[in-house]
Amino acid sequence: MSQARKSKVVVGLSGGVDSAVAAWLLKEAGHEVIGVFMKNWEDDDTDEHCTSREDLVDAVSAAEVLGIEVEAVNFAAEYRERVFSLFLAEYRAGRTPNPDVLCNSEIKFKAFLDHAIAMGADHIATGHYAGVREVDGLFQLLRAQDASKDQSYFLHRLNQVQLSRALFPLASWLKRDVRACAERIGLPLHAKKDSTGICFIGERPFREFLNRYLPKEPGDMVTPDGRRMGRHLGLMYYTIGQRQGLGIGGEGAPWYVAGKRIATNELVVVQGHDHPALRADGLAAADWSWTTGTPPAYGVALGGKTRYRQTDANCRLEPSSEAGMASVRFDQPQWAITPGQSVVLYDADVCLGGGIIERALTDCVSGDQPVDQAA
Repeated sequence: MSQARKSKVVVGLSGGVDSAVAAWLLKEAGHEVIGVFMKNWEDDDTDEHCTSREDLVDAVSAAEVLGIEVEAVNFAAEYRERVFSLFLAEYRAGRTPNPDVLCNSEIKFKAFLDHAIAMGADHIATGHYAGVREVDGLFQLLRAQDASKDQSYFLHRLNQVQLSRALFPLASWLKRDVRACAERIGLPLHAKKDSTGICFIGERPFREFLNRYLPKEPGDMVTPDGRRMGRHLGLMYYTIGQRQGLGIGGEGAPWYVAGKRIATNELVVVQGHDHPALRADGLAAADWSWTTGTPPAYGVALGGKTRYRQTDANCRLEPSSEAGMASVRFDQPQWAITPGQSVVLYDADVCLGGGIIERALTDCVSGDQPVDQAA
């Protein structure tokens, strides 16, 4: 991280090691640093799975070690309106959303950014593993040096205003070095486990949690040709490529979710990881967001991912006859493309942006007839 001009930076202190070390690096660089702890979930504040109180204690403890002020702010209303309502709507529609993407663009880099600017901040900073740089007046979102921790996928909806205000002090750091630094400077949370689960909600039994808000709608599990294999609890509880929790026994290869037929409330399942119905050579996506405001040229070779942990796949962006849509064609068929998830495009280490997957395009894949994931 380099920032020549010393500035006032408000750091999102989550109670984890990454944001604490990010704050320390900024202070060491001579910036005026203030911490903000965001509380964004209140529905079950006494629930055994809620860790916000523990995280606040850890954030305050870290601030004391760092010698900075910390303020707790509540964005629960904004989170429910801008993130959680869409999260539920997507599941209700049988899709699999990625709340972390919306959480970053709507809360951490919008509600939090607005609050920080009101505090007089020049920049905000977080413990994300990503980078940002200015080239010819435009700000680029970059992958982190630690490829195993890179979070640019989750930040792909950030725009130029947000990127111009953002600092990512951990861009060139490896996770093991962050933990070592935290231990060296006396942060008691240096060995704290990384947070997982739903953004700001945390880890919890997923079906039980979702059932609080959406009623179960059981239906049939069927093969692509209509053979009944069992019953499902509700399409919202399953995602494309899922293997666990299907309850289909018998001999042979394991069974996987390959599609959802919304109109008939049927969950389509196939046997074998390499079943043709699980592979597609393209996808259609909508709600595109580009970091520079401009999409890349159609037909140019790019790298793309349809899920966070995926290795980049060679692909091209192509136009669509449907309004607001564009297609992505991959050089090699991709496994378990999932409606509701994000497809994110890269030019080498520059994250260009992405869109929300509407459906897989399987017209060029040989084998069984494609599963209708959207009908």
